[in-house]
Amino acid sequence: MRTLKLTACALALGLGATAAQAEISGDTVKIGVLNDQSGLYADLAGKGSVEAARMAVEDFGGTVDGKKIEILSADHQNKPDVGSNIAREWIDVDGVDVIVDVPTSSVALAVSKVANEKDTAFIVSGAATTRLTNDDCAATTVHYTYDTYALAIGTGKAVVEEGGKSWFFITADYAFGHSLEEDTSAVVKENGGEVLGSVRHPLSSSDFSSYLLQAQGSGAQVIGLANAGTDTTNSIKQANEFGIVQGGQQLAALLMFITDVDALGLDVAQGLTLTTGFYWDMNDDTRAFADRFAERMNGQRPTMVHAGVYSGVMHYLKAVSEIDDDGGKAAVEEMKKLPIHDFFAPNGKIRADGRMVHDMYLVQVKSPDESQGEWDYYNVVRTIPGDEAYQPLSKSTCSLVKQ
Repeated sequence: MRTLKLTACALALGLGATAAQAEISGDTVKIGVLNDQSGLYADLAGKGSVEAARMAVEDFGGTVDGKKIEILSADHQNKPDVGSNIAREWIDVDGVDVIVDVPTSSVALAVSKVANEKDTAFIVSGAATTRLTNDDCAATTVHYTYDTYALAIGTGKAVVEEGGKSWFFITADYAFGHSLEEDTSAVVKENGGEVLGSVRHPLSSSDFSSYLLQAQGSGAQVIGLANAGTDTTNSIKQANEFGIVQGGQQLAALLMFITDVDALGLDVAQGLTLTTGFYWDMNDDTRAFADRFAERMNGQRPTMVHAGVYSGVMHYLKAVSEIDDDGGKAAVEEMKKLPIHDFFAPNGKIRADGRMVHDMYLVQVKSPDESQGEWDYYNVVRTIPGDEAYQPLSKSTCSLVKQ
């Protein structure tokens, strides 16, 4: 009898300890939106991502199991040390439970390490490197919106199939650019093309003349732009000024956002093929979200990064509500169990490596004559199923994946 009582007490203590561990820390769920708010990625992420996170919190109801939700935001200035320092302070001092967005792959890699060390969830929308779901994967990180593999499978493969067999890359000299060039080069070669060379430029460059001249001199049919934001728009503007396309070479913008097209104008951007994880004018649900977003953002339509932030925050809050626990590993584990079905990802799922798998879209920029109005910029060429768009799990080098 005494043994049974002791066993019952032990079980009660064990259950009590488990219940104590599963809780909302500080009685508040704090979301930190960390991104570039003043530099070359400010339009594609920036304040728009903060607004998208606010929209998700409002739509969720403003609380999780009766506990309030707060949003913080900061500018990481595209510097890994700045980003990781903000992340540490947010977690240690402010009690932030989840960090979202973080464009600039070098910053995202640094923040992922901090978040994993501190058991804090990290939902990446803006960064692209596949290292986040390969060698640098973490149990607390979800790579949500897109990556360089999907961009290469979409744009790179389409351009090669259309006859663009020889390539020269103009590449941003940091983790994202390197990853995008590597993944696209592999796709080009697998589909019968060749890479004639590449040149790398510093982040946030203003003068691309020397890089463009090297690309022009290579004689490559395709100049692959493995950069993003204003680096991409500046590359395209200056290529247009040099008459590169008129001279017979093709530009392949390997990562381009609708805000970039808006900045360039259809006269310059028309005909470009690109890959995106979201387009605002796909259906009634995407248009409804975009209309609400535009009301808050002076008419700007959301990029795939903004849409991914909304969806990622909403999915995180659902997971926390399910388990009544905002611990990083626990929340991400629950996120991986729950299916995703919303305007951004009608058939989304999060794999063991942290990759959120969803459909991507190959689109072509409309001509001025085709466009029916503001932000009517894309013709959707094809839907790329999620299982085709992303690296197969069997090829993952992530330590979380059981081979």
